[in-house]
Amino acid sequence: MSVDLTLYLVTDAQLCASTGLARTVEAAVAGGVTLVQLRDKQASDEAMIAQAKRLKEVLAGSGVPLIINDRLNVAHASGADGLHVGQSDTDVVQARQVLGEQAIIGLSINTLEQLQRAPVALLDYVGLGPVFATGSKQDHAQPIGFTGLAQLASACPLPSVAIGGLKAEHAAQVKAAGAHGLAVISAICGHPDPRQAAQAFFRS
Repeated sequence: MSVDLTLYLVTDAQLCASTGLARTVEAAVAGGVTLVQLRDKQASDEAMIAQAKRLKEVLAGSGVPLIINDRLNVAHASGADGLHVGQSDTDVVQARQVLGEQAIIGLSINTLEQLQRAPVALLDYVGLGPVFATGSKQDHAQPIGFTGLAQLASACPLPSVAIGGLKAEHAAQVKAAGAHGLAVISAICGHPDPRQAAQAFFRS
């Protein structure tokens, strides 16, 4: 399935707490976010399913898909548009079997070896990074920088999105490196005005 990776919002429950998850997502989409991933490592499956269903309502009519981080059962039960998995998360083959051909499935990639092993025929996009170290994910892999990003993007047969410590001022460098877009967490979720924060990525 074709997916617009231009500005990919990955949610963080704590950073979104003051504004509220649904209001943050709604404002960010109004500011130009093209894809939303619900990520919450602490929430129960039941809570995440409820969150996902609420976000589906918020996103209805916007054309912006909702992706679930890691939890296949949540993606399936909530009717989300797809799933994003890491190297040690849900198996991509299983995810495709459960969610079907129309689902959007993405995989995190940090090295050329991982890219070479990736089941690209079953994927719609890959997340490349982290570009920089980030506090949003404590167990992240070794940062690859823009040089590593360019190396992976040029070798990748799929659309790619850069992730990891990225801000609006990095948009031009990400594009120059060959990635199709940026995935961000704190640059939008931690901002008092998520709409304005999203719009900043299109002004750089």
